[in-house]
Amino acid sequence: MGKLALAAKITHVPSMYLSELDGPHKGCRDAAIEGHHEIGRRCRELGVDTLVIYDVHWLVNSGYHLNCAPHFEDDYTSNELPHFINYLHYAHSGNPELGHMIADRANALGVNTRAHDNTSLGLEYGTLVPMRYMSPDDHFKVVSVAGWCNSHELEDSRLLGQAVREAIEQDYDGKVAVLASGSLSHRFADSRKAQEFMHKIWSPFLEEFDHHVVKMWKEGDWKTFIDLLPEYAVKCYGEGHMHDTAMLLGTLGWKDYKGKVEIVTPYFGSSGTGQINAIFPLD
Repeated sequence: MGKLALAAKITHVPSMYLSELDGPHKGCRDAAIEGHHEIGRRCRELGVDTLVIYDVHWLVNSGYHLNCAPHFEDDYTSNELPHFINYLHYAHSGNPELGHMIADRANALGVNTRAHDNTSLGLEYGTLVPMRYMSPDDHFKVVSVAGWCNSHELEDSRLLGQAVREAIEQDYDGKVAVLASGSLSHRFADSRKAQEFMHKIWSPFLEEFDHHVVKMWKEGDWKTFIDLLPEYAVKCYGEGHMHDTAMLLGTLGWKDYKGKVEIVTPYFGSSGTGQINAIFPLD
C-alpha cells in the first residue's frame, strides 16, 4: 500500500520567521531555514504527497486529535510571541482521508483519537513554520497532530505513532513523511533576559545534556534514550513533554529502531531552548 518515505525531528522556532524580516535579527536563522528547505527537497525527490506533523504547539487536555481539514487558509499571529510571528499568511491543503485512517488505527490500538476534517480549527506554528519553508507552493498536503499532550502518557503517544505507520503502510495509497516538530530542552529565558539569550541555551546543564542526547541519536542508542525519555522530558523541560518525539519513535519502531540520525542543521540555542533539524533514517 503506502510508504513512509522520510522521518525527522525539526525545529519550528518563531525566530525563523523573524529572520526573514528587516531588522536586527534578519538572517539569524538562515541555517534552520535551509535545513527545512533541504528536508522539503528530499521529500519531493522521494515522491512524498503528505507531511504528518507532530506539533507540540497544539495543546490538548484530553484524547488525541488530528487536524485534517481539506484546506487551511488564514493570517496567523502567535498569541505566545506576537512580536515574533504576526500576520503570517498561509494556505495549505489537508488530507482528510489519511487523517481518518490514522484515527481509526489509533482507536483500534486503544488510544482515544479524533480526526477533525469539518472544523474551524486553524494550524499552530509548529505546523505553519515547517510548511512555510518546505511547502510554500502547496506541494504537500498536511495532517497536523496535536503534540502538546497535557495529561497523556508517553506510551499512548508511542501507540499513536505506531498507528500512523500502520495507516500509511496498510491503508493509504501514497508516500508520507512524518515530522516531530519540537525542541530538545525547552527552558525559555526569563523575560528580562530574553535578548541576552536570543541565541543561547538557558543553562550549561541543559546544553550538555542535549548534546548527550544528540550523541545517543547519532550512535543509534535508542534503548538508553527511551529509558531516559520520561525524566528527560521533565528535568530538561522537554517541549510538549516530548510527546512529539515519542510519536516519532513510535512511528519508527520504538526500541527496535536501529537508525543513526543525520544532522541537517546542527544543534543551536534559541531564546534559551535547544534546537535541531535531524533526519531519522528508515530501516
